[in-house]
Amino acid sequence: MKKPSLNSYTKSQLALRNGQDREEIWCSYDGKIYDLTNSKMWRAGSHYEHWAGQDLTDELSDAPHDLSVFNKHQIVGVLTDING
Repeated sequence: MKKPSLNSYTKSQLALRNGQDREEIWCSYDGKIYDLTNSKMWRAGSHYEHWAGQDLTDELSDAPHDLSVFNKHQIVGVLTDING
């Protein structure tokens, strides 16, 4: 069975999913966009010094955990302008 393709979002579209402008709390890592809306760690769109609606790829190296923290969250899309 073929996996459904993921929607593509720009950084501007991702930025709206910050828990403030819209209810969704999304973050991107390594080109994938994760839905963190139901995470207790991301209430109000922030987690320590990290903010929702952003690409966290460069910031994860400073975090006390690794990519596995995203494994329990649904991938809702892909970031189209990773370098833009």
